[in-house]
Amino acid sequence: MNNTIYMDNHATTPIAPEVLTAMMPYLTTHFGNASSTHPFGIAAKDVVDKARYQVAELLGCSAEEIIFTSGATESDNLAIRGIAYACREKGNHIITSTAEHHAILDTCHALAAEGFKTTYLPVDPYGRVSPDDVEAAITPKTVLMSFMYANNEVGTINPIVDIATVAAKHGVLFHSDAVQGIGQLTSNMEMLGLDLASLTAHKIYGPKGIGALYIRRNCSQPHSLFYGGGQEEGVRPGTLNVPGIVGLGAACELSKKYTEMGKSRVVTLRDTLHQKLGTCLDDIHLNGHPEQRLPGNLNLCFAGVQSHALLMGLKSVAVSTGSACDSESVKASHVLVAMGVPNELALTAVRFGLGRYNTAEEVDIVADEVVKVVNRLRALAPEW
Repeated sequence: MNNTIYMDNHATTPIAPEVLTAMMPYLTTHFGNASSTHPFGIAAKDVVDKARYQVAELLGCSAEEIIFTSGATESDNLAIRGIAYACREKGNHIITSTAEHHAILDTCHALAAEGFKTTYLPVDPYGRVSPDDVEAAITPKTVLMSFMYANNEVGTINPIVDIATVAAKHGVLFHSDAVQGIGQLTSNMEMLGLDLASLTAHKIYGPKGIGALYIRRNCSQPHSLFYGGGQEEGVRPGTLNVPGIVGLGAACELSKKYTEMGKSRVVTLRDTLHQKLGTCLDDIHLNGHPEQRLPGNLNLCFAGVQSHALLMGLKSVAVSTGSACDSESVKASHVLVAMGVPNELALTAVRFGLGRYNTAEEVDIVADEVVKVVNRLRALAPEW
């Protein structure tokens, strides 16, 4: 793998050296349970408190509004299921979009068997949700809406602030799967207007298996999905993952220091890659919004080339066909289908996810390799 160029940072990111350094003592000598009252436990609780503060600093909220989870999928489930159960006497209606992550869609589908109803709003050709459509979908029984901050496949940024204004106007709780946006875009919860937001460490150069759910103060508390302890105010019981929590806190602190200059550098690399591919190849199509998109996201369709064949041909480049949670699927991405991309073209989509550690030299190498493989595969196709 040392010879492979990694450009799949939307699937996961490498652990930053600073994060690993912060975690190491709590993987070795400082192994206490944060619920214990002896010195080992007290030391563990202290670093958990510190990490909660670090997460809150990035999100512009108070530490009391942060609940630690095992990751974004659990946070999404806790937000959707937990709020649905907590607000059941008020109503049973949820609003989301057809382009959400499966952690949202599958949870809403499962709730249907329990009497809940979900409206799945369409997205425009860029993958954005219309605030007007959101407002039109609200009923007296609507208790929650959930729209991702930025799409994990095509990188499009939703008009979160405008949607939040609609939600507040009608007194509907607003949750966002903010996994891709946190640490990349404006992450202040007050500015975004969110009531609940999911995040995970491994998308921001932290460890896997640890995440958090932001729950705004005075917001309805979600019902717990688990039983067995009083940790995390009883919302998420279970022994705390102290090393992971330390890693999440360190990753958040690092993200807060990640300047606009750093983000601009990734945008430049992404645009350079796009320009090089567009200059050397015909019939490639950009998926997602051309401007309102994640800094490192480049999702392209290479007409005439099946994405899985292209990935197999790229021996020294790590990219993906879309969501890492759906990487075994050979059907067209549900996100691209929701955006109206023809099925045949959607099957040619490849997602490049550039990150902090990519270089200009790597962009040149990847561009050359992609051009070579695409031309070879097109030469084998009859229509080319």
